[in-house]
Amino acid sequence: MRPRARGYQNEESSGERHGRVDKTVPVTVYVHPRALCESDTVGDGTRVWAFAHVMRGAVIGSDCNIGEGVFVESGARVGDRVTLKNQVMVWDGVTIEDEAFIGPGVIFTNDLLPRSPRMPEVEAHYRDPANWRCPTTVARGASLGAGVVVLPGVTVGTFALVGAGALVTRDVAPHQLVLGSPARPAGWVCSCRGRLDGGYVCALCGKAYRLVDHALTTA
Repeated sequence: MRPRARGYQNEESSGERHGRVDKTVPVTVYVHPRALCESDTVGDGTRVWAFAHVMRGAVIGSDCNIGEGVFVESGARVGDRVTLKNQVMVWDGVTIEDEAFIGPGVIFTNDLLPRSPRMPEVEAHYRDPANWRCPTTVARGASLGAGVVVLPGVTVGTFALVGAGALVTRDVAPHQLVLGSPARPAGWVCSCRGRLDGGYVCALCGKAYRLVDHALTTA
């Protein structure tokens, strides 16, 4: 990932409108005129759309799509080729790895027992972020559906799938499908997104897996 370019790309090239990429267009960071991108660490090819706010100190990878109304706080880290749909809230301490999909309205959290830092009883506690910040990770290729809420300190594993509206209160295993509030295991999914049958074979691409010590691996 390279630091954010100092120029802007047009909203769409004619090639992109017709489903192809025009290789003659220089790759830069596109920031919509009504977006606020204060970070100097945004990778090439990333697009930041209207009313999004990326704070100084946030790290955004290459070829990401940052939708309308997204907020990315200082200290958050977003990998390459990540999609953040509209109204996603990503706070300090949250890491989203490469190629993850974060659906519209997803909310991350980073403090298990929050109080206003301006309250005298907890002012000293909040002077050091190590006292309250709980790191959260969404691993490579994982997908979070619309309206998901992720509690602090959780890891969502590689290629996991969290259903729309779920409340994630505990770790999600790689390739695991979880649904509900609180989110509970509801099956397994392939890296291609297909559901696995009872023999751990993908219904879409036919890829076979096996379950070893409650973890899914390729057969």
